[in-house]
Amino acid sequence: MPEATKKTVSAFTKKPNTQTAEIEATVIFEAETEKPDVKVRWQRDSKDISSSYKYTISAEGNMHSLTINNVVQEDAVGYAVIAGVSKVKFELKIKESEAVSPDPAVVEPKPEEPKETPSAPTESSAADTSGTASDGVAPEGEYKNIQDLTGLFTERPQSGEVNVGENITFVARVCGESLLKKPTVKWFKGKWMDLASKSGKHLQLKEHYDRNTKVYTFEMHIIAAKANFAGAYRCEVSSRDKFDSCNFDLAVHECFVACDSFLSYSSTDAGEDSGELDFSALLKKSTEPEVDAWEILQKSSPSEYEKIAFQYGITDLRGMLKRLKKMKKEKKKSAAFLRKLDPAYQVEKAHKIKLQIEVANPDAEVKWLKNGQEIHLTGRYIFESVGNKRFLTINNCALADDAAYTCMIGEEKTVTELFVKEPPVLIVRNLEDQMVMKGERAEFECDVSEEGAQVKWEKDGVELTRDESFKYRFKKDGCKHVLIINDVTKEDCGHYRVKTNGGQSLAELMVQEKQLEVYQSIADLTVKAKDQAVFKCEVSDENVKGIWYKNGVEVKPDARTHITHIGRIHKLTIDDVKPEDEGDYTFVPEGYAFNLSAKLNFLEVKIDFVPRQDPPKIHLDCMGRTAESTILVVAGNKLRLDVPITGDPAPTVVWTKGEKVGVLTDSDGRVHVESTKGHCIFTIEGAERQDEGVYSVIVRNPAGEDTADINVKVGEDSCIVQWDPPLFDGGQPVIGYVLERKKKKSYRWMRLNFDPYKETTYEAKRMIEGVAYEMRIYAVNAIGMSRPSAASQPFVPVAPTSEPTGLCVDDISDTTISLKWRAPERIGSAELEGYGVEYCKEGSDEWIPAFKGLTDRTSVIIRDLPTGEKMQFRVRAYNMAGPSPPATLQQAVTIREIMQRPKIWVPRNLHQTLIKKVGETINLVIPFQGKPRPQVTWTKNDEPLDPKQVSIRNSNTDTILFIRRSERKDSGNYDVQVQIENVEDRASVNIQIVDLPGPPQNLKAIDVWGFNVALEWKPPKDNGNCDITGYTIQKADKKTMEWYTVFEQYRRTNCVVSDLIMGNEYVFRVYAMNMVGLSPEPCLSKDSAYIQKTGIVYKPPSYKERDFSEVPKFTHPLMSRSVIAGYNATLSCSVRGIPKPKITWYKNKMDITNEAKYRMFSNQGVLTLEIRKPCPFDGGVYMCKAINSSGEDVVECKLEVRRKYMPLTQELLRDLLSNS
Repeated sequence: MPEATKKTVSAFTKKPNTQTAEIEATVIFEAETEKPDVKVRWQRDSKDISSSYKYTISAEGNMHSLTINNVVQEDAVGYAVIAGVSKVKFELKIKESEAVSPDPAVVEPKPEEPKETPSAPTESSAADTSGTASDGVAPEGEYKNIQDLTGLFTERPQSGEVNVGENITFVARVCGESLLKKPTVKWFKGKWMDLASKSGKHLQLKEHYDRNTKVYTFEMHIIAAKANFAGAYRCEVSSRDKFDSCNFDLAVHECFVACDSFLSYSSTDAGEDSGELDFSALLKKSTEPEVDAWEILQKSSPSEYEKIAFQYGITDLRGMLKRLKKMKKEKKKSAAFLRKLDPAYQVEKAHKIKLQIEVANPDAEVKWLKNGQEIHLTGRYIFESVGNKRFLTINNCALADDAAYTCMIGEEKTVTELFVKEPPVLIVRNLEDQMVMKGERAEFECDVSEEGAQVKWEKDGVELTRDESFKYRFKKDGCKHVLIINDVTKEDCGHYRVKTNGGQSLAELMVQEKQLEVYQSIADLTVKAKDQAVFKCEVSDENVKGIWYKNGVEVKPDARTHITHIGRIHKLTIDDVKPEDEGDYTFVPEGYAFNLSAKLNFLEVKIDFVPRQDPPKIHLDCMGRTAESTILVVAGNKLRLDVPITGDPAPTVVWTKGEKVGVLTDSDGRVHVESTKGHCIFTIEGAERQDEGVYSVIVRNPAGEDTADINVKVGEDSCIVQWDPPLFDGGQPVIGYVLERKKKKSYRWMRLNFDPYKETTYEAKRMIEGVAYEMRIYAVNAIGMSRPSAASQPFVPVAPTSEPTGLCVDDISDTTISLKWRAPERIGSAELEGYGVEYCKEGSDEWIPAFKGLTDRTSVIIRDLPTGEKMQFRVRAYNMAGPSPPATLQQAVTIREIMQRPKIWVPRNLHQTLIKKVGETINLVIPFQGKPRPQVTWTKNDEPLDPKQVSIRNSNTDTILFIRRSERKDSGNYDVQVQIENVEDRASVNIQIVDLPGPPQNLKAIDVWGFNVALEWKPPKDNGNCDITGYTIQKADKKTMEWYTVFEQYRRTNCVVSDLIMGNEYVFRVYAMNMVGLSPEPCLSKDSAYIQKTGIVYKPPSYKERDFSEVPKFTHPLMSRSVIAGYNATLSCSVRGIPKPKITWYKNKMDITNEAKYRMFSNQGVLTLEIRKPCPFDGGVYMCKAINSSGEDVVECKLEVRRKYMPLTQELLRDLLSNS
């Protein structure tokens, strides 16, 4: 059989792709179908789209398009196009327009800033740009390039105004759908003051994550604002290689306290007012606000800076020194550079960038440096000189080029920073929906824009990882990424998503249940004695087992009978067939309600000579009981059936009607049967109603036989006509009447009687059922016939139906019987009203109705029958014409129940442990078979069930175990037993009730160092009857007691909490987690952890100098050898040692280093002594000694030098054999 295809062929030859558009633009999605005039539907968020002013849908042949007019932000959703069973998904993304400054080093001042705010420098480097917070200007020139790399904010904090003493909240939101980890957010005031350390009474930082929208929300709450809180703020967010920054301002009104031109920063050591942003009130306030402190500082010596700063309330000494340095530099103009490098440049990866300067001296020598190292001319770095201009061109920029670049002329230099933007990884080919069968393998494929890119796979929003069962496999081949799902089940249905840092793609997996299909059924066999009989069948599932039966008895393997199961093929093999092997064989697949049957016939071989013959053949265009093969004849007419036949020798012809009438002959004068060459003719003179039925023609000769059925229907319905005598007899008595009839649409009247009919009631026969007729009557007296009466109303004759078919016994017990049948083959023109069922005892003619009235069903159960009595049953169909002929069982039935072996059919989902949560309802339905009704017994762990907790309901075909609200104590192994007398069957179901775990125990901080705390705890006593999957660790500052999650689904029982704030005291708590959820109560740490405010002093580590010296040691010794005189011989060994040892060779303890006969070699510790053409005198003990400052080692061997020709003696032969 051909394999079922795993992947549905798409109806689209061209699919729409995800597009990116700007606001108010027009977007067109196009799709091309394989066949023209295919009905195509467009959807938005799984809802159908119709043509409107917003959407325009068009179709021309096999081209289809969707146009979205005037795009807005709400249109950035998922779309789909559907044709037949194919569905393609795509998205519309909205592009945020961001202005990119060509010269990021030059920043225009804000119009609302005070006049004394100095403008940003244009010629100094970004590293030298500084200023205090009182300027009110955030260093945009330094961060704008970084902000433009990739936008992470979905909502940026906006500038705000607040009155003194009121509260204000700044909110920033980041979309985490494309991020592989949680982003890091920092809040700053001015340029460098990190507000994370200022949390307290007046400042609180909060964060929240929405799992539904996958959006991180970060909030900064300013409580009871003060006048000195006003100024410029900045929010920075970063995640691996992505970074974004946003500047905003805070204005505080009703500020009556005069402040100098610098905003001082608060100290963290302020008692209960911790959390304020400014503590300059503690310093001496200036009483002369009109004095410019900068002019005083510029004219003063550096030794007086600290005194002046204290006098005018300047606490940012570092910022003060930077600004003084910058102001002094601004007054000094560069003598070497006419134009310096910009503070920063930005370029995309693999693109080219050119750095440009202008020098004062055209002949000046320029040197370029990268991170302090001089750049040499290569294919990627190109130096150009055009007049006063100098260029550095960097081709094919890589991430390694992201660095600081310096241009030097003598002692003067200009510095810039180059930011290399890595393009996001895009999904080039999207995922496609998959439909697979249960148990097969599903694969999702996508192509990305870069090789080796990292992607993340999710199912219904949950990230997929490799597990021990190898359910999911991830393949990466260049730009192609594949997700493989093995042994797909119904639980694997859902939406699968692949994510990169530049996009995502979504597809759906649909799983269909496998139905057991029979690829090859078992066939009847006719086998001779001592031959082999093989019953073979093939089903669609190779894991399905089955049982073989012979005449209802299970077949057991023995010496002659073999049962095999290989893959999808099941075989029953019987060797050396005997007459007792004849019978009906059945194969029953386990778990499916059907069987395959065949018959084994035993053949006794008799060999006779039979000449070659042609089997007979009936040639008819149509045969059987179909409407095309039915012959309609009007009652009274002649029926002639002429059937062409072939065969050699000429076949004999037998005509039969049904099973009851038997063979038809010429004994009846109306029936004629004759055969001619090539034809057989069957004739009935004056067809009557009883001639209706199925006629079979059988042709036989020694070569075989052939049969054909012909269905004959005779129209012989009748009607009864009544009338009144004429009012005037014409003076002579009426002697009779003459009747005529015609079809309704005909003009020809046909006389029914030729002799006057004296009665006023007449039965008109030989009418066709279902045809409308009209009647009229003539009155006859001695004078003649009257004029005809008016025609009667049209009427249609009806007849009873034929008998019901297929009457059989469906089931039987000691007092009941179940019968079923099929509708009659001929219903007629009248509507079927129902069926009547009757029964009687065998030998009796008294038929008793089984129930009152009629039934519309084709099956019935008759109850209260006498046990052991033989009964006969019949069924008749009724219509307005009356009952049909009865359909009767072929033989009487004994009212006694038939024994059926009990068997439990455990559903497939209960073969594994059934896991339920506490409080859920358990409803197990276990079907079984067996007659009479078996006794069902349930036990739990070999003990009876508690009827107060567990309800058991049994029927004839199944048993139900029901628990309304499950508890932990309901876990266990439940056994069910069905028993009929001494025959029984058992099955077991394992139920596991799980609950939330208890809290972990003994949480304690075992160590505190720097900004880190090491925690340790023990698992909970109660795991909720399932494995603990992880722990959730949270921290809280004792000042606010607001809890923040540090780790989720953490598997170990110890962890290190880092990035704690100096000077704060923390407490911790841990939740346990299992498959149900988190424990209701956490485990709190008994003691708090305080992060000391110690000064940071670098202590260089001390290393113990390692001694690498090693005593010489031979790793491979010398081996004793026996060589033949006259041929060079070598002795080899290997040695190691540090320092390198000195090697000396000895023969019989005599130094042979200077002997010309020997050559010594040493290569990587391998030592070789070569002996040139040795003679018997050179035999002896050779020794190699290795010596260094750590020690020495010696190895020796024996060398035997044999003569070239040595007589073979018994002693020599014995030595050779012993050595071998």
